Amino acid sequence: MAQQVVEDPVGRQRYAFRRTADEDGTEVLHVELWIDPGGDAPPHRHPRHEERFEVLEGEMTFTLGRSEQLVGPGESVVAPAGVRHAFRNSGDATAHMRADVRPPMQMEGLLEDIAAAARAGYLGRLGPLRFPKSPKGLLQLALLTRHYRE
Repeated sequence: MAQQVVEDPVGRQRYAFRRTADEDGTEVLHVELWIDPGGDAPPHRHPRHEERFEVLEGEMTFTLGRSEQLVGPGESVVAPAGVRHAFRNSGDATAHMRADVRPPMQMEGLLEDIAAAARAGYLGRLGPLRFPKSPKGLLQLALLTRHYRE
């Protein structure tokens, strides 16, 4: 069966999701990402889960806390729970990476809903930041923030 790919035109990236479990039974969300040049995830933090990123193709710039590092194919970065992080593709080719999210919580739904709001024209970007483009967009963003507050 073909994997569904979700497009986020504001973040300039595409996602595919798969869930598995570690040997100890811990659920893991695997997010495969394709990030176009200029694509990014703005600075954010997750209070309760860790993200592990592995770059498969291209080069990505990651910010963890106050440090920044360029990560290439075969290299990984871990964003522990509570640590502010961001990433961007500052290269001229599409980058491909995988993120493993433990515990997954509602991450898949959050990314799908943000991408849907971007495709509907509710969200825009100013540098690395996302912003609502209209009062309806502000309401949509407020509802997403409330629903995914964890």
